[in-house]
Amino acid sequence: MSTPDFQNPLKRARGLGSSQSGVGHWWTQRVTAAALVVLSIWFVATVLCLLHADYATAKAVVAKPWNAVLLIAFFVAVFWHAVLGLQVVIEDYVHTRWKEVVSMVLIKFLAVLGALASVLAVLRVALGA
Repeated sequence: MSTPDFQNPLKRARGLGSSQSGVGHWWTQRVTAAALVVLSIWFVATVLCLLHADYATAKAVVAKPWNAVLLIAFFVAVFWHAVLGLQVVIEDYVHTRWKEVVSMVLIKFLAVLGALASVLAVLRVALGA
């Protein structure tokens, strides 16, 4: 006995329905959130330790390989998680197709720009350029 099809006949005729990517988006958002919990604790602890430090001390801390890697991971996770969250908001609340597309392109462009600028800044400090 086959399972009943509960899909609306009009939806079936138009070929609309699940795009099969929702679970992947959901998992990616949860993984970046979990990574941000751990990385945010490390980031806040590091910033608090550097609260009254001079520039040379802060530069030496960022120049340590593990700190530079964790700082880059933090920035990448922040921007990636932000894009995922804003994508859901735009898909849910922007109902004009061209506004949705323009908004998503703009958000992704700004996120990539921000992530690249952050990574470049960390590398410049860590590598002493």
